[in-house]
Formats: sequence, structure tokens, C-alpha cells
Amino acid sequence: MWISFAIGAAFFAGITSILAKCGIKTADSTTATAIRTGVVLVFSWIMVFIAGAQPTIVNVDAKTWLFLILSGIATGASWLCYFKALQLGDINKVVPIDKSSTILTILLAVVILGEDITLLKAGAVAAIAIGTYLMIQRQEISDHQEEKGKGWLVYAVFSAVFASLTAILGKIGISGVESNLGTAIRTGVVLIMAWMIVFVTGKQHTIRQISRRELVFICLSGLATGASWMCYYRALQDGPASAVVAVDKLSILVTIVFSYIVFKERLTPKALAGLVFIVGGTMVMLI
Repeated sequence: MWISFAIGAAFFAGITSILAKCGIKTADSTTATAIRTGVVLVFSWIMVFIAGAQPTIVNVDAKTWLFLILSGIATGASWLCYFKALQLGDINKVVPIDKSSTILTILLAVVILGEDITLLKAGAVAAIAIGTYLMIQRQEISDHQEEKGKGWLVYAVFSAVFASLTAILGKIGISGVESNLGTAIRTGVVLIMAWMIVFVTGKQHTIRQISRRELVFICLSGLATGASWMCYYRALQDGPASAVVAVDKLSILVTIVFSYIVFKERLTPKALAGLVFIVGGTMVMLI
């Protein structure tokens, strides 16, 4: 059953990237992240009440609270980096790096969670690493990308690192709480963190500069994120973290298909080969 939820998480995560890209063409990425987090929070608590999980909040122990909060902080940091990278770079370059967090997550799952790593799984990790490398090589970067510099790459790498920490901390925290409630709690942490950064950086005035069209896309991306999280943390609750994260990263397929349809971003033969490696390695993780 966890596989079905992981696939659902991948689909909605792929849609999220496209909607978010549409919503941050001119809007400040930090402010946009804070707004969409508010949408996710509302969506999360609606799901909590639908599931009737709100009374169980009094049963959440201190350890679970700690790891949910830490997971929320890691998520906030990952989001801020990810959407800044999306704003600066091409979606077909940013997403593969973000999805490479699978590699670090698997290693952390082995070290921290004690999950087994077989020779087959090690080969899958290598395939994902090769695929990521092929998709982001310098010669495949567009002229438009070159003009913007390499800031997007730094943000994308940090996004992947924090995403890995999110998965591990979330796996530990979600084990002691109903998955919808756990998602709602950690979303609250992300919301506080996001708006603190908005005010610390003095970007609150940029809210008025967001067009109605971009605001709609930001809110839609928040709804897609909420749906993705609901599926993701339900899958984490029942399945191994290394496998759940691997399936979730298949969202790259959804993202790339829609980036071609919406933004006309094309994959070169080498990038396509990289995508095959990433998907192949991911599928092997399920064996």
C-alpha cells in the first residue's frame, strides 16, 4: 500500500515544480514560499479533521515533537533553496540535482536508521549519481542559463542536502504520530520559519508586487504540495525510507514532461540518457 502513496507523492510533487515555476517568474521566491506554505498548512489541517486525527495531538511524545520540528526546519531550508534555484535556473537542470538527494538519503538511512544496503541497491545509487551528472554537465547548459551564472547550482545542491535531512528526520518523527497530523505539525514549523526569513530579509513589501496570475499559481502549487506531503508521509510511515524516497523522486518524469509542454524546455540526448539512468536506478530500488 505504501507504494501507491509514494507514487501519488511523486505525481503531485512533479506538478508542484511546474506550478511553482509559473508562480515565481517575477515574484520574490522567499515570499512566494511563505505564501504557499500557508496554503499547505490550511490543506494539512483540513485533512487532519477529515481523518479525525486532531484528538491524538495530546498523545504526541516529546521525541516525536522534536523530530517533527527538526524535519520542518529542514523542509523550510530545502524549500527556500529549491524555489530560489527554480527562479534562477532551468527546471530541467534544477530538478535532477534536487532529486539526487536520494543518494544522500539512502546513505543516511543506512547509518542512522539501520536499513540494509545490498549490492543491487549500491548499483542503483551509482546509476542515479551518473544520471544526475549527465543531466547537469556544463556543455548542456543553455546560453540563457550561462547569463544567470551558477547561483542556481548552489541553491539546488543545498536544497538536495536539506531534502535528505527532511526524509530521515521525518521518518523518525512520523513513527509516533498519525501521518496527517504529523504533516500538519511540521508544516506549521515551516510556515513560521518561512515568514521569519521574509521579515528578517525585509521582503514583506514584495507581497504587494505579486500579480494575481502568479498568486494563483503559487496557491495551486501549495495545494499540490499538500497532496504530495499527505501521500509521502503516509508512505514513510509504512515503508522503508530509502525506497519511499526513491519512488518519490520519480516525480522528475512528471516535471520534465510538463516543463516541455509549458516552458518548451527540451532534453538533449545526453540529458535524456541521464534521465534513463536516474529512472532505472530508482526502479531497481524497489526490487
